[in-house]
Amino acid sequence: MGFARACSVALVGVDGVVVEVQADLEPGLAAFTLVGLPDKTLTESRDRVRAAVVNSGATWPQKKLTVGLSPASVPKSGAGFDLAVAAAVLGAAEMVDPAAIADLVLIGELGLDGRVRPVRGILPAVLAAADAGYRNVVVPQQCAAEAMLVPDVSVLGVRSLRQLIAVLTDGEVPEEEPPDPPGRPDPMLAGLVVPGAGIGTGISRGRSRAEEGDTPDFPDLSDVAGQHGARRALEVAAAGGHHLFLSGPPGAGKTMLAERIPWILPPLCRQDSLEVTAVHSVAGVLPPGEPLVARPPYCAPHHSATMQSLVGGGAGVPRPGAVSLAHRGVLFLDEAAEFSTKALDALRQPLESGHVVIARAAGVVRLPARFLMVLAANPCPCGRHTLLGAGCECPASVIRRYQARLSGPLLDRVDLRVEVEPVTRSDLLGRGGRGESTAAVADRVREARDRAAARLADTPWRLNAEVPGHELRTRRQAAPGALAQAERDLERGLLTARGLDRVLRVAWTVADLRGRDRPDALDVAVALELRTGIARGAALATGART
Repeated sequence: MGFARACSVALVGVDGVVVEVQADLEPGLAAFTLVGLPDKTLTESRDRVRAAVVNSGATWPQKKLTVGLSPASVPKSGAGFDLAVAAAVLGAAEMVDPAAIADLVLIGELGLDGRVRPVRGILPAVLAAADAGYRNVVVPQQCAAEAMLVPDVSVLGVRSLRQLIAVLTDGEVPEEEPPDPPGRPDPMLAGLVVPGAGIGTGISRGRSRAEEGDTPDFPDLSDVAGQHGARRALEVAAAGGHHLFLSGPPGAGKTMLAERIPWILPPLCRQDSLEVTAVHSVAGVLPPGEPLVARPPYCAPHHSATMQSLVGGGAGVPRPGAVSLAHRGVLFLDEAAEFSTKALDALRQPLESGHVVIARAAGVVRLPARFLMVLAANPCPCGRHTLLGAGCECPASVIRRYQARLSGPLLDRVDLRVEVEPVTRSDLLGRGGRGESTAAVADRVREARDRAAARLADTPWRLNAEVPGHELRTRRQAAPGALAQAERDLERGLLTARGLDRVLRVAWTVADLRGRDRPDALDVAVALELRTGIARGAALATGART
């Protein structure tokens, strides 16, 4: 009788559980039994592992073989267990030293020819192994750079089972040459990216004008004609992490403004980069060759998206949705009034908590969802309702129903509401002067965020949008008399209690952009103007040093 064990990782959402893969050989009729709550893909690993072992030059044991995945109560899915199963079988057959693989975490899919194929979710899997105390990990060579992002973990990248056997037996490691001619895409990378799984996701890439000295290859804010009020609202939203609603006629520039928000946001810190990379790796939208996401992501799902595609779900174990793919970045819902009411209202919980909890029969998954939401909508079905003399023929009842698709509870969670005016001829033809570039606005946003981070250094919050209202009303108060106008709006019913808290958060962001130690009456007036859309006589000079 032979026995050996190795380790692998089962992913539940973006959280990992270390699984012990045990192989037991006993005399009897040759058979291969796999137990431990495997799914269909994992059950098929019996045939993949057997063929891979034989085609790697090793002998398949002709005995009764039982492979158990422990803990048995955790659902296990995917082909990432193949490498651990093969190592455990070879250890039980004493072809490799069982002690050498006992505390080794192996992750990877096996082809029938013995090659090791990359799998999704390498980063969260290695993070889970490191948290459990494991320090030696074997992954496919194509995923080694992603695994090396985890500190204090020794990573071995292999291209084939033959190479792994040679390493474990102290033999000469064979060279595995790519079977395809040079210059052709590596077919082994096909499993890393799932077509259509990104739901409109884009990883921000490009060069700034300051870095390269010429025209940037990403959308620049200076390309937007006019829209001075909307541009300043974008600056406030980016500086404080506030949600934004852009309303206006077609062609006014709502989509152009939203597409430029990721580039005025600061680059992700190390911890945020690991969180974002883990989500994108699990979802299968992590670009090959870019193991670490350094820029805030941008996710713009189509208005026909279902509730499951927005918040996550699917058959079996739930997978990340658009709100998780936009974690630490921007979620842009263009034509927001065309989304289903059920899908939009499902956003309320992640907007408040910064995460989404999905309960399914296969288990409960908690996914990160701390994003900046930008809504864009027309004022009516034809889009000409707010234009004088534009010939809007939509009946009043149709306009009310159209605008009511964005529910009051959802809009109450949106800090900034901006009316995007049509572009004037002078602005469009450049007579009004060129607007500020993305680099100039990004510098002010970074300074404001640094000021807020220094103020919140001893707290669990980093952005003004994350600070609870109770904290702002008690320990971090505005200047004396600054809230008089906001209190009157609360008494008149123009603001809810949640709305007052959000006005306070925006006022702190405006104060940070102006270099103030705490908000004054002007900052609160600007916040109220951005919240209610009612002119308060406050200039939105958020970038001015006064």
